[in-house]
Amino acid sequence: MSGTDSSSNLTEFSVSELSGSIKRTVETAFDHVRVRGEISGYRGPHSSGHAYFSLKDDRARIDAVIWKGSFSRIKFRPEEGMEVIATGKITTFPGSSKYQIVIEAMEPAGAGALMALLEERKRKLGAEGLFDQARKRPLPYMPQVIGVVTSPTGAVIRDILHRITDRFPVHVIVWPVKVQGDGSGDEVANAIRGFNAIDPSDAAGPMRRPDVLIVARGGGSLEDLWSFNDEAVVRAAAESRIPLISAVGHETDWTLIDYAADMRAPTPTGAAEMAVPVKADLEAQLAGLGARLRGSASRQMDNRRQFLRSLMRALPSLDQLLALPRRRFDEAASGLGRGLERTAIAKRRIYEQASAGLRLDILTNRIATQRRHIAEQVLRTDNTLERRLLKEHSRIQRASASLSALPARLNGQLQREGQRVTTLSHRAESAVTHAMARRHSAIAAQDRVLQSLSYKNVLKRGYAVIRGEDDQPLTRAAGISSGQAISVEFADGRISAVTGEDGPENIAPAPKKRTALKPASADEKPKEAPKQGSLF
Repeated sequence: MSGTDSSSNLTEFSVSELSGSIKRTVETAFDHVRVRGEISGYRGPHSSGHAYFSLKDDRARIDAVIWKGSFSRIKFRPEEGMEVIATGKITTFPGSSKYQIVIEAMEPAGAGALMALLEERKRKLGAEGLFDQARKRPLPYMPQVIGVVTSPTGAVIRDILHRITDRFPVHVIVWPVKVQGDGSGDEVANAIRGFNAIDPSDAAGPMRRPDVLIVARGGGSLEDLWSFNDEAVVRAAAESRIPLISAVGHETDWTLIDYAADMRAPTPTGAAEMAVPVKADLEAQLAGLGARLRGSASRQMDNRRQFLRSLMRALPSLDQLLALPRRRFDEAASGLGRGLERTAIAKRRIYEQASAGLRLDILTNRIATQRRHIAEQVLRTDNTLERRLLKEHSRIQRASASLSALPARLNGQLQREGQRVTTLSHRAESAVTHAMARRHSAIAAQDRVLQSLSYKNVLKRGYAVIRGEDDQPLTRAAGISSGQAISVEFADGRISAVTGEDGPENIAPAPKKRTALKPASADEKPKEAPKQGSLF
């Protein structure tokens, strides 16, 4: 088989040359364009005075830059989500294979699609009462467990943990979630609901329910923070029974979860400061209160002691206090004997009246009545037991008859299932046989195709393959030197040979034989492949 390497005819460029050519082509074709799109990722002018952001619509996005001189001529202040019409030129940045639009003039075109959607969603959820101040709960003053919903690998969780450790070390539970991209909103909503699903009474469980939640993320563009405008996230925050702090983005970034949360923090670090007090301040406050308490108690004891002394001076003497009680005691002692006698007479009279009604015949009749009542109760109980025993005996007999017929039914069912298994096994063997026959037919057909495409069938028609010392086919006569050992493969085997001293040019072709794999004559020059034109 012969072939020509056409790639050798292509013009070779360096990376810099190719990037420069692309840059010139793009800037020539798009040197003045007007683009309508929504501002995304705008954070104000850079310290250098230039502004970097993006323009986007519902299907595409392009980087944009406004140089310092052009930015000063714009008559309005660009804002995140604003839809604008930008005029400028397209250029490339060869250092990173990117293209961007250099804006020279810009005018507003209306509210952006994302901002319009955000406002519509805000009005809808606000109408449902999810943002009402009346439903917001106060934060606990001194929580013992704090739940954090954020990315476990970002700087946000490190800032929160560092701030909590500095202020008031408590137990922190992190629920790792994605804070950007597809599915991140569902993960945040599920994390909030997962914390709320923990049983607050199960203090000995594997994870204690937090006293306060922090939903945190670092700053970013409107698209980066869009997950926290998701309706599922807002509803989960509004439904949370645990007080929730929203710490999404920087102080200027607002998302819908900020309105539904019980408290909004300007930054994740600020959320940690809201969640816990300062331990050192509490200790100082407690020390001050303790000192004030001790001083107040000491002054109170002194005042009480002085007041008691004043009362003691105003009290009468012991004899004056006991004079009247002593007199009443003496009078009561003198009347005690007479009172005892009258009481004994009255009690004896009551006893005699009661004993008059206690006769032997009354007690005997009452005992006989109780015995007859007990005998009747025993008789009714015996009858009830006898009827219940007969009923249970009948039920046991019916169950025994039912159990005796059970083996016959089981044998019949086993026979039917055995016949079904035999039928299915016959059908399976037949299906396997047919499948194997189809596979054998397919393999035979593929083998016939393989045999028809084999180069050995070409050798049977009188052709031969010439191989070099490395057993590779020789396709050109120019590649064979004099005295070189070669091998010639025919349909029925191989032979070894050595090229003549005159070289391959004087070898006469074999009569009445043609070989598709025979080297081309040295006098015949290979046709050159058409050169590819350059676009640059």
